[in-house]
Amino acid sequence: MRIGLLTESGYPYVTGEARLWCDRLVRGLEVYGFDIFALSRSAHQEDQGWVELPPQVHRVRTASLWTAEDDPIDLSRRGRKRFRSHFADLAASVCGDGEDQADRFSSALRGLAELARDEGSLAGALRSESAVRDLERACRAPGARRAAHHARVPDLLAVADLMERALRPLSLDWYEEVEGGLGAVDLCHATSGGSAALPGLVAKQFHGVPLLVTEYGVQLRAHYLGASTEALSAPARSLLAAFQGRLAAEVYREAEVITPGNTHVRRWQEKCGADRDKLRTVYPGMADGRFAVVGEFASAGEEPTAASGTLVWVGRIEPAKDLVGLLHAFAEVRKEEPGTRLRLVGTPAEGEEAAAYLAQCRALAAQLFPDEAQGAHAVGDNPVSFEEIGSPEIPELADAYAAGDVVVLSSVVEGFPVGLVEAMLCGRATVSTDVGAVVEAIGGTGLVVPPRNPRALADACLSLLRDPTRRWRLGAAARARALELFTVEQNIAAFHSIYLEIVSRCPVHREVFDEDGEPLLFAHPVETHVPGRPTAAGARLGRWLAGGGAGVGGGRGDGPSWADVETPPGERADPDLVRTASVAHGASADVPEAVAVGSGAAVGEAER
Repeated sequence: MRIGLLTESGYPYVTGEARLWCDRLVRGLEVYGFDIFALSRSAHQEDQGWVELPPQVHRVRTASLWTAEDDPIDLSRRGRKRFRSHFADLAASVCGDGEDQADRFSSALRGLAELARDEGSLAGALRSESAVRDLERACRAPGARRAAHHARVPDLLAVADLMERALRPLSLDWYEEVEGGLGAVDLCHATSGGSAALPGLVAKQFHGVPLLVTEYGVQLRAHYLGASTEALSAPARSLLAAFQGRLAAEVYREAEVITPGNTHVRRWQEKCGADRDKLRTVYPGMADGRFAVVGEFASAGEEPTAASGTLVWVGRIEPAKDLVGLLHAFAEVRKEEPGTRLRLVGTPAEGEEAAAYLAQCRALAAQLFPDEAQGAHAVGDNPVSFEEIGSPEIPELADAYAAGDVVVLSSVVEGFPVGLVEAMLCGRATVSTDVGAVVEAIGGTGLVVPPRNPRALADACLSLLRDPTRRWRLGAAARARALELFTVEQNIAAFHSIYLEIVSRCPVHREVFDEDGEPLLFAHPVETHVPGRPTAAGARLGRWLAGGGAGVGGGRGDGPSWADVETPPGERADPDLVRTASVAHGASADVPEAVAVGSGAAVGEAER
């Protein structure tokens, strides 16, 4: 089986989203061949290069979504007319709120894909004055969204530019039905919605290739969260959100199966129009080997590296983690348990925002504990320490979780809590805020409190710090749950099963040609794909047909006989199987009681 893996801002690049789980998936499913079709989002990502690829990756094709096309292609006169028609419908569906707008968006998207196949790149047309005018007319039309009415020309120019980047996969040369093209794969697997899934939509439209969509973080939600930081006006953000919403709904409608990474993502997908019957939750797989030693010690009741009365936080320094709230909660803990310590273990701060937030947290810690010396990485008597993974005190990630009695997560925004699952694999009791998929991941093996509530966070931490037996029980239960649900093995097994299901249910029918280039009639007989679960007789029939077929009635035919292939010595042939074979080869369904098989020997009557 050949899989077309569709990625955006991730695998096979060294940096980016969905890199680790894609690499584990490809390496785990070594029985399949993979062609990777990757969209990049920045020059920095491309400069970092690729990860080392396993041999089952046959080829990689890449395209950029961050650069503008230097020499846009001019469409023909007929092509410009087709473009205006399709783009006008696309713009109207984005600006309008009617129930029929989803079908209008789908039709327009298909029309643009066909135009790109016939004429070439649409980059110039999507950025043209004509496209901006169509957007403006759609914004001013009766029934348009209220926010769209306030869009001005600079807003429309920005929207047209960003829509062109999102729709750029329509113009790629990835869709040929030859080796290395999406038309030659058996299944497209998009690792996110949005632009990453667009090549899968086109491959399905042109070649009937089924589409599988996996989302461990909802692309539309990420767009909503990131839109407020962009230098765009409110009308422009509204138009882009509407466009992304229409695109997400179209991807979900065309996908054969959608695999959310947790219930939190699943709810988002259902809100965006995903059919419940298509949804299969597949949890992300975590590499549990590096946490095994710490987890086994914790489960056995041995904690050689854990200090008494220590809270530990592990993660990336950013405002969404609410370290300010955690520091206030720890101040409440210190009032009742003066010997308690808090270790904040993070990755090196990247970017100005992260550096500024880290400086703010350091200043707050110094203010809350003025009588304590505050060192940057000191661990001694300081109640709060800021540390990094790779330092002498914390050489490995597992050492960070082993450094405390209780692991704390204080986030106000969270998707799937990877750090929380890592703590569970280490057998640690946890206190978490109720955000994202935290409750689903914990499943009753830790304490959960409301976000932005330092008093509740402090009380939960105190209850576990004062009860070692409860800590041990929760940690052991957490490790058992994580090993059952969140390992790489269960993730790979789930996708292996889904791949087989989709390909068996939605096979790609391709033309087969002989040596002279003429199509071979009946190259794909109907009996090669029988819906439903095959019976034993059907399985034997399939093997017999694959062997060339036996002559039914008088022993005619070049293939092996029933007696040679399917009938064990001393047993008669299955009458149902003979009847099925007769029908498949054009004989009457009313098979006589005695049928000649192979060389003409009588099988006997049905009663015998």
